[in-house]
Amino acid sequence: MLRAVIFDFDGVITDSEVLHLRSFNHVLAQYGVEISIKDYYKEYLGLSDLDCFKALIDGNVLQKPAKGIEALAEEKTEVFEELAKTEGKIIAGVRDFLEMLRQNKMPMAICSGALMAEIELILEQARLRSFFEVIVSAEFVRKGKPNPEGFLLTLKKLNHERQDVIFPNQCIVIEDSHWGLEAARAAGMHSVAVTNSYDAEQLTLADKIVAKLGELSIDALQELCD
Repeated sequence: MLRAVIFDFDGVITDSEVLHLRSFNHVLAQYGVEISIKDYYKEYLGLSDLDCFKALIDGNVLQKPAKGIEALAEEKTEVFEELAKTEGKIIAGVRDFLEMLRQNKMPMAICSGALMAEIELILEQARLRSFFEVIVSAEFVRKGKPNPEGFLLTLKKLNHERQDVIFPNQCIVIEDSHWGLEAARAAGMHSVAVTNSYDAEQLTLADKIVAKLGELSIDALQELCD
C-alpha cells in the first residue's frame, strides 16, 4: 500500500541542473577548471556541492584550494541563488502531479542533495512549498546519495507524531539519477525514474521509468507498492 511519495528536487521538480553546472564553473574558473556537460552528468550530477568539490580534488581535476571546499561551496551557493531567482523553472507537469497526490491525501516530502536555501527559494517562487510536509537537504545528512541516510531520515521525519507508522516499502521515491535510485533501493523503498537527466538505459534500477510525471496515475503508483 502506498503511504508516501518522496521527491528528489533538481531534475525532478525543477529544471536546475544546468544552473548548478554554471554555478560550479563560475567558481572553478578562478582555478582554470571547467566541468563539461558530459562529465557533469556522468560523474557529478547526483552529488552534493561538498561531495562534488571533494570528487574534483580526489580525481586531480582541481588542486586542493587553500580556502577549503566549504568556502567553495558557499561561493557556488551564492552564484546559484542569483541564477535561480531569474532562471529557475519548474518542470512541466509537476504542479498537476502534486495536485493529484494532494487530492488523494498523499503525504509528500523532498530529499535532495541541494541546500535548503536553494530548495526553499525555488519552491516559494513557484508557490509549491505547501505541498511538502518534510524537506531533507544536504545540511541534514553526513553521507549523500547513493547512501540511503537521506531517505531514511525523510521517512523518520514524516513519521514524527504519526501514530500509524509509514514503512519504507510503503514509500515511492521519484528520482532522475542512478545515485538516487541506488539510495532508494538501499532504503527499502520503491522508485520511479523520470528521464529528465538520463536515458532510460541508465535508470534500470527503478521499478518504473517514465518520460514525465503526467504519465503516472494514482493507481499506477499504488500498484508499485502492492
